[in-house]
Amino acid sequence: MAVAASALVAFAQVPPVPPGPNPNSQYRLGPDSLPQDGVPKGQIRGPFTLPSNVYPGTQHTYWVYVPAQYDAAVPASLMVFQDGQAFKDENGDLRTGNVMDNLIYRREIPVMIGVFINPGRRPDQAEPTPQTGWGDGTTNRRIEYNTPDDKYARVITEELMPALDKGYNISKDPEQRGIGGSSSGAIAAFAVAWERPNAFRKVLSNVGSFVDLQGGHVYPERVLASAKKPIRVFLCDGRNDNRGVRDGVYDQKFDWFYQNVRLMKALTQKGYDVNFSWSMNLHGQKFGGMILPEMMRWLWRDSPVSTGVNDMVERSFRKPAPKKTDR
Repeated sequence: MAVAASALVAFAQVPPVPPGPNPNSQYRLGPDSLPQDGVPKGQIRGPFTLPSNVYPGTQHTYWVYVPAQYDAAVPASLMVFQDGQAFKDENGDLRTGNVMDNLIYRREIPVMIGVFINPGRRPDQAEPTPQTGWGDGTTNRRIEYNTPDDKYARVITEELMPALDKGYNISKDPEQRGIGGSSSGAIAAFAVAWERPNAFRKVLSNVGSFVDLQGGHVYPERVLASAKKPIRVFLCDGRNDNRGVRDGVYDQKFDWFYQNVRLMKALTQKGYDVNFSWSMNLHGQKFGGMILPEMMRWLWRDSPVSTGVNDMVERSFRKPAPKKTDR
């Protein structure tokens, strides 16, 4: 019970700070993460409420980012972010809306719909916010995000996607669908692609909780024991993340950095399309927020490129499929 209780507040734990400047003081948001003159701004729609049958009695709040370049006649790519309240926060460490505005405008990622979805909660439970925490102790976050099974993947593929398809023309091609998150939201994103690679094939993981909160330390062994799946993964973490020391005792299963490196090595050994960036950051968004634009560029690097000298349209413009004609 003591371990379970400590897991509830894992995201808020801060490991001992090494001598010298605070590790997080090294990171700054760059121009890709800030509003830029002349860049069309996408629209954030919502919040919307998604009742859940996978986790009965709970519901998920989500918001939808619609880029200025969205054309309902053309299937759009998709990126889903867990802990949506943090990823959409215009004054936070991630500022994903700005990143998508800038990268779409500059043709560095495809025109894509963004979804910011919060962990499930009962109607009587408070919505997570940047000011009140991310919901580990007050929502269904700990169970949904950290358990290495397919239940949360079902929330995304069986509940969220049908709701999105009613309002938006989203590509059915799994190569055009990505999913990401931070901490427990990152392991949840990985689980969705791992369990449903025919629905999502790009994973963005910041300080992923691939540790034994609910058995999530098992993924390196699963990667090595399973047939290779067609997914692409970008991992980032820091040497001053939670390092598995509790009451003076070290446990590798609770060492965030160690477990991220283990997963990277397993993915590499198995031949996955994997990239990673290790820094000195604490647990949180400071480093991941700074490199979020580069993570997005790398994940979506194979978008179509036009070399026509007079072609001024989006490089990621996807023509509508030819209409079928009756014979």
